Amino acid sequence: MGASARPAIGTLLKQWRERRRASQEGLALAAGVSARHLSFIETGRARPSRGLLLALSRTLDVPLRARNELLLAGGFAPIYRETPLAAPEMAHVRRAVELMLRKQEPYPAIVLDRHWNIVMANTAMQRLTRRFLSPSQAAAAGAPNIMRLTYHPKGLRSWIVNWEETASAYIQWLHRDLLRTGDARTGELLDELLSFPGIPRSWLGLDLDASTLPFLAMEFRKAPARFKFFTTIASLGTPYDITLHELRIECFFPADPATEEALQGAA
Repeated sequence: MGASARPAIGTLLKQWRERRRASQEGLALAAGVSARHLSFIETGRARPSRGLLLALSRTLDVPLRARNELLLAGGFAPIYRETPLAAPEMAHVRRAVELMLRKQEPYPAIVLDRHWNIVMANTAMQRLTRRFLSPSQAAAAGAPNIMRLTYHPKGLRSWIVNWEETASAYIQWLHRDLLRTGDARTGELLDELLSFPGIPRSWLGLDLDASTLPFLAMEFRKAPARFKFFTTIASLGTPYDITLHELRIECFFPADPATEEALQGAA
């Protein structure tokens, strides 16, 4: 994006402060700057130094990708690199993630990017998906994006027994992604899912933390097969690269002996 097309640094900082529901006084105190100076920055009467910009970003817990955008808007070079997962220098990381996926066998696991696209999947996940959808059906339902694949009327939703429970939880996660990152493509994906039939906007207002279970339970059924899972989503927690920082690993664990036996038998 050209410099003239970028939002002003004061505007961006104000957006992030409001997104985090922080007052000017509270943010200024936490970042070690006067509220007057912060007000001048937001209104364009002053420009932040590189150090102050990074301090404000850390205080507001701005994602690494957005911190680069703030630095560029402030007239500084970005400091966080973004390396494609397929790049040669990421070979060790790929091997590590592949090992995690193999260790999850015979239970399904997938690796997701920041827009919920499946970038890696173990054999168990591929077997499970093929049991319900052919490759062409999966593609028509929005694969490799797990959100589209789950919400599309011709996708996995047809086979998910506890559809409302699962779908409402996923869409809240996506909504939280949007609130946390402000990413435009995430917003577009959320709007697309809400346009599908049977997806009420009221799901965005539900409290995910009020669930009666400490995990998300999912149940698939396609006669005569029936699978009960609980899922976990983990991040690598390695903020040295934007790509790694944004990856998520979702693992599916059997929630009853019948599912465990079926998955082990299929393997």
